[in-house]
Amino acid sequence: MDFNGKTALVTGAARGIGKTIALQLADQGADIAFTDLSDEVEAVKSEIESQGRRCLAFRTNVTDGEAVDAMVKEIVGAWERIDILINNAGITRDNLFLRMKPEEWSQVMDINLNGVFNVTRAVVRPMVKQRYGRVISLSSVVGFTGNPGQVNYSSTKAALVGFTKSLAREVGVRGVTVNLVVPGFIDTAMTQKLNEEQQAGILQQVPLGRMGSVEDIANAVAFLSSDQAAYITGTALHVNGGMY
Repeated sequence: MDFNGKTALVTGAARGIGKTIALQLADQGADIAFTDLSDEVEAVKSEIESQGRRCLAFRTNVTDGEAVDAMVKEIVGAWERIDILINNAGITRDNLFLRMKPEEWSQVMDINLNGVFNVTRAVVRPMVKQRYGRVISLSSVVGFTGNPGQVNYSSTKAALVGFTKSLAREVGVRGVTVNLVVPGFIDTAMTQKLNEEQQAGILQQVPLGRMGSVEDIANAVAFLSSDQAAYITGTALHVNGGMY
């Protein structure tokens, strides 16, 4: 896949899946803009630039609609277009529902769902105008299966299905595709915190017998971002080793 001449905006790109996506798109030729609230922003920017790509790094909070609009305006002003949007930013605030605090619900909703709304709304406008765009959001297998202690998180990831399918119907006529990548259990810092018994329980559910890698997810995102996926829209691509 060749992304030379293309520009991409990735949210939550300073670590884990988001970082791997950004680096892979850069390696395949894309110029990268990204936002993250982590202290690792400058290090990731330097890594992308070391690949010979242009990079714009932001610490924009996706829940702040005005700040998101300003970020997108700056990117378009510098590069004239945004071809690819990857909605990756997200958090968990796990708790059993009967113990869940209102702020644990609202924080997850604000970042995982309202953040997707803010960024996508800002980016789709120039995409529609240029009559080309790829919007890919990251859901989760628990949005389809449910998971104890994650009513808030699962709700946001399930909501992205309706968001994706509806927006795909609205903007397809303008050459913009909208898709969803649905990771299963991926080997990240989050899953590495699980004890051996918990990890073994997960692997029993996975026919391929291993957790996924961040590269597995980045490969799926890169495909849906590419011209090879030009006739795919409104689709949820599951990357979970067969567990669902």
